[in-house]
Amino acid sequence: MKQKTFAKIAGLVLSAALLFSAVGCGGKGKTQDKDWETLGYQWADTQKPIVKEKGLVEYEILAQKNSLTPDYNTLKVFQDLYDKTNVDIHWKNITESAYAERKTLILSDKDNWPDAIYHAGFTNAEVARYSRRGTILPISDYLEYMPNFSAILERRPDIRAAITSFDGKIYSLPRIDEMGLTANPNLLFINKNWLNALIDSGDISFLTHADVADGLQLNLQQMSEILTLFKDKDMNGNGKDDEIPLSFVFNHWQGNQTDLYGAFGVPDNPDHLTIINDKVVCTATDKKFQSATNFLADWVKREIVPKSVFENSQDAFLASGKGIEKLGAFYWWESETVVSNPANYILLNPLKGMNGEQVLGVSNYPEISTGGVVLMSTCPNPEVLLTYFDRHFDPVESAQLNYGPIGVVYEEERDANGKLVQKPTPEGMTADEFRLQNAPMGIMCLTEYEWDNYVNMEPRAQLRLERLEKYANPYNPDNVQRIPTLSYSLEEINVLAQYETNVRSYIMQNLMKWLLNGGVNDADFAAFGTKLNEIGLQKVLECYQSAFGRYLENQS
Repeated sequence: MKQKTFAKIAGLVLSAALLFSAVGCGGKGKTQDKDWETLGYQWADTQKPIVKEKGLVEYEILAQKNSLTPDYNTLKVFQDLYDKTNVDIHWKNITESAYAERKTLILSDKDNWPDAIYHAGFTNAEVARYSRRGTILPISDYLEYMPNFSAILERRPDIRAAITSFDGKIYSLPRIDEMGLTANPNLLFINKNWLNALIDSGDISFLTHADVADGLQLNLQQMSEILTLFKDKDMNGNGKDDEIPLSFVFNHWQGNQTDLYGAFGVPDNPDHLTIINDKVVCTATDKKFQSATNFLADWVKREIVPKSVFENSQDAFLASGKGIEKLGAFYWWESETVVSNPANYILLNPLKGMNGEQVLGVSNYPEISTGGVVLMSTCPNPEVLLTYFDRHFDPVESAQLNYGPIGVVYEEERDANGKLVQKPTPEGMTADEFRLQNAPMGIMCLTEYEWDNYVNMEPRAQLRLERLEKYANPYNPDNVQRIPTLSYSLEEINVLAQYETNVRSYIMQNLMKWLLNGGVNDADFAAFGTKLNEIGLQKVLECYQSAFGRYLENQS
């Protein structure tokens, strides 16, 4: 066993060393600091080259990338940026799995550091650790050389607050991808043909054919009756008992079960943590959460929500909607992704509870992702490289870095409003495949400002947004908000590291057990709440609350 362990460690060290030899100064060598006059360096005019000619400055950047994306050195968006800036970037690509495995080794060998890491994926804990060690540079010391990025921070103090570390400095560049979509990543679809068949057969009397349209309103009792009929009858007419009355991906970031809890007045999400009246709360300790869980457990017991749903991967869920229709109802962002015949499905309003309650929770899935790019403290002329990265935050460059270049993904001609327009996805290729083959999808900024003035959303996103505005947004409570991207002190990071995983695991284990085994009684639910506090729930909530308080202060 010891020999195998030693061999594995030795292999990691060797592979890291080989990587460093290609990335670090021991390989190609690094550009030394040069004076600005020699470089002809300028940052103020964002449309002009950063240095006066090619060949004067070059950087080695380590970048993890998706397996479907070509070598970054060959990507047109990066080649175009080189032509516009004269800043030569040598990209050293590494797979996502290899980066995760070697990350600590890479950061521990100062003699062979790259100049920067792209798609760095630095956590709060890593930013705190490596900034204290002097491994990474404080980017906030160079904001004067980043006019695009500085303008964003000036316009959006909430973004500044989200990326500012506990010591008041910024150590990493973010990816800002705001479409107004991720707060509500669930919509409820139902098979209209199956509904009409139940109306024709007289099995349901509370609906007419005229009711069967987008925006149909059902309460829990009506939905329960419909799903039971979907299960008991051969709705797809194939003679098999293969109908799936209601499906979702349990506790997935989208298409999950949490909107069902809104019919009981619980604004739940997969984290079971949210902000109500500016206070961070755990939804799983609410008595209404117990009632909702017991109701859903009854649906599972009656098999109108199959137990297999709780084992669903996203791929398995999406596969279940293809071919012969089996899905009676499901949660997802759009029917077009899930089922072969999306025209056969209509959108429901959120289900209404028996007491008239009808709310939605908001997801904590971030639209501002921190830790995207870090600069190593040995980087020469860091102001030049940061001016280069500043160009990534130009609206038109952001669009191309996120979706693909003009002439390939975007039309050469803009629309009447001067905004970029995407070309149709090539036949035989999905939108995601087309995007991954042409865009690195790293740091950039696309917010409401950019969408309104520079870029048209992709058609799929426009459809999602239109639907959310009708069938989700009106049901978001005014006093409930997502937990934003927060920065934690080193002490808070240590507390969260000690307690948060155990708290989340305990909630998940018990919720799964209750849903699959008929629910939870009052005594067991009370014991659950007591145990949560014993294993650190209150300590976790205190850390979130303190960080949220600082987040609010940093915006003022």
